[in-house]
Amino acid sequence: MMKAIVQPDAGIGPVIQAIRRARTAIDICIFRLDRKEIEAALGASVTRGVRVRALIASTNTGGEANLRKLEQRLLAAGVMVTRTSDELVRYHGKYMVADDTLYVFGFNLTKVDISRSRSFAIATRDSGAVKEAAKLFEADATRQPYVPARSNLVVSPETARDVLGKFLAGARKELAIYDVKVQDAAMIGILKERAARGVRIRIIGGIKGKVDGIVAQKPEKFRLHVRAIIRDGTRAFVGSQSLRKMELDERRELGVLISNPTVTRQLMQVFESDWVGPRAVGKDEAEAKAAG
Repeated sequence: MMKAIVQPDAGIGPVIQAIRRARTAIDICIFRLDRKEIEAALGASVTRGVRVRALIASTNTGGEANLRKLEQRLLAAGVMVTRTSDELVRYHGKYMVADDTLYVFGFNLTKVDISRSRSFAIATRDSGAVKEAAKLFEADATRQPYVPARSNLVVSPETARDVLGKFLAGARKELAIYDVKVQDAAMIGILKERAARGVRIRIIGGIKGKVDGIVAQKPEKFRLHVRAIIRDGTRAFVGSQSLRKMELDERRELGVLISNPTVTRQLMQVFESDWVGPRAVGKDEAEAKAAG
């Protein structure tokens, strides 16, 4: 089973339903949370006998006081709470394991991300990914090293650079990318090589510098809070890591590779619906326009 949650269309409902459906255990990793409904649902799960553990970021920009208040409220509701360590620059991954289902969130559990931003989440019962996410949660909660095993989970800094580099390099026809700003030199090098081989590359967000064959545009309909890549219309990646050095090499980020055709088509349809309006003109298009 795999499903996509598309924001802001889906709203908070799917997250609340996922928490309410849990019967035995919930492990949730939180970077930001300001939705009282989610807090209430986690507390209600404890009341009905579900073991609920929360791993809360030790820091985020301008929000440490709010994180500590959140920690206290969850503890009062019976949730077992742990803070992330300061071993990495930031713990930015956002995910939940509820019984046998993994939810990888591209968005924070906040009003602005859920109600006003373009973002995705993926729900999957892929046993390898679920097991690996549970192992990652345990490692980070107990401040032990995480040793990755082969799965569809993409974890920074352990596996993301290698996995996402190979994912991009595997494109044969098209790459459709959501990324606020692609900046990593090695990843841009892969994109340049793919573009030179005729792969159509479009980015909703931005890219450092101008690259022939790559067209980028700012989002017009929504605030952008998603990192996603759709490759050749058949495979995809959704997660919290941008193609930036810090997010690949120095922070805890989490994503998942997708081969489910229904989900991939859905993500591509959303991308096409967002690819409208004024946009940057690549060199090839400018030359064609000048030629009439």
